[in-house]
Amino acid sequence: MSTQSLVQATNLTRLIPLLAAIIAITPFAIDMYLPAMTTLATQFNAPMSDIQQSLSLYLVGYSAGMFLFGPLADKWGRRYFVLYGLLGFMFTSAALALTSNIQLFLILRFLQAFTGAAATVVIPSYIKDIYGKDTAKGMSYVMLIMMLAPLIAPSIGSLILILGDWHMIFFLLATYALVIAIFAFYKLKLPNDAPTESTQIKDTKQMSFIKNYKIVLTKPGVPLNIMVSFVISFAFFSYLTASPFVFMSVFGLSAEKFTLIFTSNVGALMLANLINSRLVTRFGSDALLRIATLLAAIAGAALLTVNTLGLDYHYTAGALIPLMGCLGIMSVNADAIVLMKFQKEISTASAVIGTLKFGCGALGGPILALFAKNSAVPFSILMLSAVMMAAVLQIINHSRRSL
Repeated sequence: MSTQSLVQATNLTRLIPLLAAIIAITPFAIDMYLPAMTTLATQFNAPMSDIQQSLSLYLVGYSAGMFLFGPLADKWGRRYFVLYGLLGFMFTSAALALTSNIQLFLILRFLQAFTGAAATVVIPSYIKDIYGKDTAKGMSYVMLIMMLAPLIAPSIGSLILILGDWHMIFFLLATYALVIAIFAFYKLKLPNDAPTESTQIKDTKQMSFIKNYKIVLTKPGVPLNIMVSFVISFAFFSYLTASPFVFMSVFGLSAEKFTLIFTSNVGALMLANLINSRLVTRFGSDALLRIATLLAAIAGAALLTVNTLGLDYHYTAGALIPLMGCLGIMSVNADAIVLMKFQKEISTASAVIGTLKFGCGALGGPILALFAKNSAVPFSILMLSAVMMAAVLQIINHSRRSL
């Protein structure tokens, strides 16, 4: 079935929000329990560092899950993994709500991420099936909707703590996964969901887990574009790790003012995805990636300049808004460029991207800690360095294509 026929056969107004809702289980699971961290430390009689470790374990579990389930979804079909992943996420979330032991809580957080990855790793391949050469446009739409999750998740967590206790946060996550699983069971049915019997037989004889990864990682141009996606993700996680310290400790802002700044940056990401969805069909992912990288370098240089000069926090916030928006455009188009190079191994490609992205999530904190001081300069250097590395990788990739 052609891409155009597939799009016509699919109710996009229903399917795109469903895909976004599936992939949103990750930001919901990460951000909704953040307001409860101090409460969890008290309830478990554990140091705050142990509770913070649960976030790192989630990222590690998510990376491991994507690494495993991506090639398996290419081999056995996607729909099964969506359903198994959502149900696994549901059961582990319910178990988290019932635990009273910090060690068990940490194990379950790993398993929650690991099982949930089975559902989310296949979403880019669905988008590519639907949008074809306009994959970046489809990904922008999904990311635009998905960005609502980190925007509202901390507020939902805070409201639950006011009305009840931390257990309800994980019961809500379990309920959310169950509802999405029911919708996915009835509505998520596309022609390419599962391989045919003959394809499965061929795969059993000729394809392997390792071979799928070898195909992805040796395809011309792919490794460098995956590294572009990696360094962009590193910049995102550096921002998530450092922004509370920068604005509340260095600049001495209240939690309310920090929340407003954080929300403005999420809004910048949403606006960037909306702009990208309008422009990518006209200019293409390669051109938008290059333009966004140039603008991100300018914004990153401005961020470093204002903090080197010791200017007011308004200047830092003003530089971050365009920088985060450009990073959003860079991320979507870098991923789309990679995914467009594959037909059969697309979930494996998505797994490579996701594994590197979330695997690097734990790097931002330790690297920033090496340069810890009462200044936003190290954070600014890290953000600008990531953007410049993305630019260098693109230049190398372009020069190789020209040979």
